[in-house]
Parts: sequence; C-alpha cells; structure tokens
Amino acid sequence: MALKIIFMGTPDFSVPILEALHKSEHEIIQVYTQPPKKKNRGQKISVTPIHNFANKNKLIVRSPEKLDADHELKFLRDSKPDVIIVAAYGKILPVKLLNLTNIKFINVHASLLPKWRGAAPIQRSIMNLDQETGISIMKIIPKLDAGPVMLKSKISISKNINFEKLSNVLSKLGAKLTLEAINLIEKKKDNFIDQDEAEVTYANKIDKKESKIDWNVEAEKVIAKINALHPSPGSWFYYNGVRHKVIKAIEVEEKGNPGEIISLNFTIACLHNSIQILELQKEGKSKMKVAEYLKGNKLIKGSNVS
Repeated sequence: MALKIIFMGTPDFSVPILEALHKSEHEIIQVYTQPPKKKNRGQKISVTPIHNFANKNKLIVRSPEKLDADHELKFLRDSKPDVIIVAAYGKILPVKLLNLTNIKFINVHASLLPKWRGAAPIQRSIMNLDQETGISIMKIIPKLDAGPVMLKSKISISKNINFEKLSNVLSKLGAKLTLEAINLIEKKKDNFIDQDEAEVTYANKIDKKESKIDWNVEAEKVIAKINALHPSPGSWFYYNGVRHKVIKAIEVEEKGNPGEIISLNFTIACLHNSIQILELQKEGKSKMKVAEYLKGNKLIKGSNVS
C-alpha cells in the first residue's frame, strides 16, 4: 500500500530525493521548504530549489516561518501523513511536532552517523581529509542528529572533489536509500539501531571567518578547505589589498615561506609544500583561469599574500 508522505527540504541536495519520491508509487501530500528570501542588491525574491521543483511538478508547497505554531501543528496532524521525510530542511523539528502520533519522522543525513552530526557534514568531511563518507537514514528525535539509524551507505571521497560535486553524489545516494527506507517502512520491516555516543563528532555550521586562507598550515589542508567551501562561501586571500577567491588549485612540492609567491604561475608557499592556483576570482570580477588573470595583473615573485 502506498504511503502518504510529507517532504521537508530546501537546497539542491534535497531535490534528487524529492524527485525519487515523486516518481515512486508513494503519495507526496505536501512539500515544506524555507520561506522565499530577498536576494542580492535588487532585493529580488528568490525561492528555494525545492520550491522550484515542487512548482514545476505541481506539488503543494508550504513555507512557514515556524513549525510550532498551533495552526501549523493542526495542519500537519489533520494531513495524516504516514511519514515525514526531512532532507536538509534547515529547521529543527519542534518537540510538539515529533510528539504527533502515528507518524514516522525520518531524516536523510549526509554522513556516516554518529560521525559529523550537525549542519555541515559534507564540508567538514572534506576539510578533515576523510577517506569516506555516506548517507544515514535515521529516526528524528529532539536531540540533534542523535536518533537511531535505519540504513547507511558509504562512498569514498576522492582527493580533489569539492563540496558541490560531493553533494551531488551524496544526494543521488540519498535518493536511492530513501526509497529503500520507505519500502521497508511500508512492509513494516524497518529496524533502527542506536548510535554509539562514544563515536560522536559534530559538523558545526560554516562560519564565514573560516573562509580566509591560513598559509601557516600544510598545503593539503589549504586545498581541502578550498574544495570544501566551493562554491560558497569560498576560500580567499588578500593580494595588493584586493580579495582573491580561489576556485581551483593543486598541491605542488615546492618550498617557501608561508604566504610567499614563489612562482609567477601563482604558486604560493604553505607550511609544508605549496599550492598552485589554477582558477580564481578577483573581487568585483568574473572567475577566470590564471593565464587569463596574468594578462591584466602583475605578480611579483617573493611578495606575499595575506
């Protein structure tokens, strides 16, 4: 028997998961996403990727500011879903909602729980130079990402993959695993295993202050941060008083003082080894290859970035 589902999600990561559910035999009775926001200087109203997908596929969308308002709880209760599936929604479900009876609450989390509970598991796994990550399907409880786990699936993290690409891979894996979870719930074969609290690590939300490059660390860690924070907020440094955002770089075995430009192909020394910038974006300009950048900008070997 097809299940009645309410889906809650917001960014691009959530879209393949909603799409897979939409194409399944199950019924999506409502889609929740973050409210539209004013974007950039023009203050144009921008809706979320999930909102866009829902509109294109004629799914009903709700985007309340708060989920614990009495009228919102009443709506959810009266909708009588079998399952509420959350995938990067961006809001914590209130206890009042989780206390509604006859509803299963499932979260699609982009890490191998209990590792990297929290808001930025994909970025933190790249920054930490992890060898693997994955998707966990867990029961939602009031404590952040601490519920028992129903399903897990792991993948390797390739050395130079960035957040954008890894997120795309994980969202597709999440879609596959979500369908498996829903089918187990439908057959009443779902089983949840408690997380090992001794193994817990937290993936704190990315602070914009972290995006400035620290040259007093190893080159591989600088590269990891560049990859983890691409495309937003990005990793950057100052050169000649102007902010430069690094789009793509590689590690090279060259030595120098941390922050020193040691080659005119835009190679900058780190604590151990160096990074060679391949693509960057100067403040106020479009992103460009280094060869293009060098046509209009002069580098001085031995000078420093900060």
